[in-house]
Amino acid sequence: MSKVIACIDDSIYANSVCDHAVWAARQLQIPLELLHAINRHPETATAADLSGNIGLGAQETLLEQLSELDEQRSKLSQERGRLLLEGVKQRALDAGLTDVETRQRHGALVETLTDLESDTRLFVVGKCGRSADQAQPHLGANLERAVRALHRPILVVTEQHQEMRSALIAFDGSATTRKGIEMIAASPLLQGMELHLLMVAEDNDKHRGQIRDAENLLAAAGFNVHTELRPGYAEQVIPAYAEEQQLSLLIMGAYGHSRIRQFIVGSTTTALLRTCDRPILLLR
Repeated sequence: MSKVIACIDDSIYANSVCDHAVWAARQLQIPLELLHAINRHPETATAADLSGNIGLGAQETLLEQLSELDEQRSKLSQERGRLLLEGVKQRALDAGLTDVETRQRHGALVETLTDLESDTRLFVVGKCGRSADQAQPHLGANLERAVRALHRPILVVTEQHQEMRSALIAFDGSATTRKGIEMIAASPLLQGMELHLLMVAEDNDKHRGQIRDAENLLAAAGFNVHTELRPGYAEQVIPAYAEEQQLSLLIMGAYGHSRIRQFIVGSTTTALLRTCDRPILLLR
């Protein structure tokens, strides 16, 4: 069964991730799973470096103490995660969602998400993790790795939850963004929302034809669509238009389209993830 997976940690983004995931699960009418990943801490690795400097008996005692300390830390991390998940689950239930589960896994977040990908329809993550308070302008360490590794749509949320009333689709006429238009038209996720289709490009017949075809596909799916063709630099025009129209959500492709960048996150995508003050849905 497909589900929405919300990546929960103890950062300032936890409640926002939960609230946006509740909205997505409700729109898609599928279960919500709240996930907390616990990284293993290799504290015992240091013990080997000390072995030549202490006696055998003291070395064994130290290793036992380090092992006990590692076990205590692991138990505390599990309990902390359990309490975190319980609190966020209650928040989802209070919002009216009934099909909510929790999962706690040991291991790196990106590898955990990759393992769960086949059963997932949408991932919801915060723009930053635990270090967000000290590094607001920066992306979380796991986010770009997750975008590279995963093949499902990813909703990257901001610190504050925003009611989803309208969305801006960044469209460039490429095969990737045309496929994204088809995904949007076929999915119930954005049903009921006003859509703005923005193409940052030269105003010519080719580009007008491309944006008109995308508009027709969305209109046939029942969406109210506004189109705009503007010149300039995408990383400047897109957020300016979103602010001008007071749009709730930005939708764009995850990758650049040149051969050099086909396996990495596109530069425009990265720039907007860093600077945009709205949730961003990355299509794959």
